[in-house]
Amino acid sequence: MSDRLAAGDTAPDFTLTSDTEEQVSLADLRGKKVIVYFYPAAMTPGCTTQACDFSESLDSLRGAGYEVLGVSKDKPAKLAKFRERDALTLTLLSDEDLAVHRAYGAYGTKKLYGKEVEGVIRSTFVIGEDGTVELAQYNVKATGHVAKLRRDLGLD
Repeated sequence: MSDRLAAGDTAPDFTLTSDTEEQVSLADLRGKKVIVYFYPAAMTPGCTTQACDFSESLDSLRGAGYEVLGVSKDKPAKLAKFRERDALTLTLLSDEDLAVHRAYGAYGTKKLYGKEVEGVIRSTFVIGEDGTVELAQYNVKATGHVAKLRRDLGLD
C-alpha cells in the first residue's frame, strides 16, 4: 500500500490526459487552490453522485479560489461520455496506470463488503497555492462528501 499524504506534505506533481484529450499538469495550477479527488469508476452510481455534487458546487468553489480535478483510471473517451451523460462541468483526468493514485495513497488495500481487496480508495486532497497538501481525506463517502468538504473549508 502506498504511503498516505497528510497536511503539510508536498503534493506529488502530475500531468494527466483530460476527457477533452488535453494535458493537465498540477504544476500549471500553482498559485491556485486545487481540490483533487480520486474515485473508482466513471458512470457508477456513487461516483456519479460525487461528480454531480462537485459540478453543482463548482461555481461557488471557483468563486472561493478552488479548481476541482476528478481523477480515475478510466480512459479519456469514457470520461468524455461521463461528462456528456451527466452534464459535468469539472475537469476529469485519466490515470490508467494508477501511478498518480499510488503517489497520493489513493490505491491500495481497502475493505469492500467485509473483504480486503486492492483498489481505488475514494480520497480527496486540498492543495494550497504553494503546492502543499492542506487537507487529505481518505475513504470518503460519495454521498454528502462535497457538503462536508465545503464545511471543512469554511465555505458554508
